[in-house]
Amino acid sequence: MSHASKPTVANYREFKEYPKIVAAVARILAKQRFVAPAELFVEMNLLPAADLERWKRGQVPVLERVIRCNLTKAGRILRLLRFHAHDLNLKPSITVYQHKGHRLRFSRSGEPKIKEAYSTHLVVVGKRNPFAEPDARTIPCDKKRETEPKGPLAE
Repeated sequence: MSHASKPTVANYREFKEYPKIVAAVARILAKQRFVAPAELFVEMNLLPAADLERWKRGQVPVLERVIRCNLTKAGRILRLLRFHAHDLNLKPSITVYQHKGHRLRFSRSGEPKIKEAYSTHLVVVGKRNPFAEPDARTIPCDKKRETEPKGPLAE
């Protein structure tokens, strides 16, 4: 896909970043019920987790300063994330990021659309997370019996 084109409903799956976003979102949703854009950058190895934590503590003035890709690519990833979240039926939820009463900055420009893109968490709708990794607590009772020991004491 040409770098000059912008992701649209018709072409977003053709961008080289899209499969990486899909995989990263799957890993995030296997652990929790929402995707925070900043965590997506961490999961894609474009933002060191330590730098994200420093930003959250107010030690980095602007989040985009520590993201390890150019702003055009970062914006494209945010846009592709929204398309993928729509496909997964995730609900957008604006989140305020602040430290000691001061709002944290995502970009130097402070442009509202950029701030909204970074601060919008994408949340699983409903009580159950269909993307979660199954564990012993979520396996139905009849499935648990299949893994229990068999023999005279199992009765």
